[in-house]
Amino acid sequence: MNRPTAIIVEDEPLLLGELKEALAALWPELAIVAEAEDGVQAVRALESQRADILFLDIELPRMNGLEVAALASGRSHVVFVTAYDRYAVAAFDRGAVDYLLKPLSRPRLASAVERLRERLRDTPARLEGLLQMLADRGTAARPYLRWICVEQGRSMQLITCEEICYFQADNKYTLVATASGESLINKTIRELVGELDPEIFLQVHRGTVVNVNAIAAIDRDLRGGLKLRLKRRDESLAVSASFAHRFRHM
Repeated sequence: MNRPTAIIVEDEPLLLGELKEALAALWPELAIVAEAEDGVQAVRALESQRADILFLDIELPRMNGLEVAALASGRSHVVFVTAYDRYAVAAFDRGAVDYLLKPLSRPRLASAVERLRERLRDTPARLEGLLQMLADRGTAARPYLRWICVEQGRSMQLITCEEICYFQADNKYTLVATASGESLINKTIRELVGELDPEIFLQVHRGTVVNVNAIAAIDRDLRGGLKLRLKRRDESLAVSASFAHRFRHM
């Protein structure tokens, strides 16, 4: 009997390595025949390799995972890998093979592997209806980040958005401040503003975004300027005049 085959599409190298390692332990007979870090590479892999299973990140550079899944429909069993609950629950409820939420859970992956073993007996599902529904939801309700991945040497730290007190621009990087420390990520404030839940994260300066749940008090200086005192950090954050209106009625 031929070994089952899989392609993994994941743009974060550390998470890609984590998934490969976990699959090797849970499903040693599974052959990983290709890896891809963006949508275009994924399409090329699908064209050149026979893949029973596609582990597919939804948020990808160059071409998103939903577009890739459309090409895999009816050809490969698709497992969505996502940081966004909204995508995952919808995919699972509408009959896609399975989903995995980032950060990866070994017990959750083990359950997915068991289901995959069973579904390999059947023809892969057609995904057109599911993908249209996901695309419609993506237009109506933007998914927001749930966590930030920070590389520290050869290891990876996952910081949930609930832990973050504020983000602050730092040259070409962004500083992530939590109650216990600071880290740098290779993403701009402008990019983050579009990915964070605006009900929770407010931009208070051109280079600063604060978690509203981290604010202890709003102080006014002698010139009428505003500063935010934080619950779990000693420094205060200046509010620029262009963003001050957000706090006038608080």
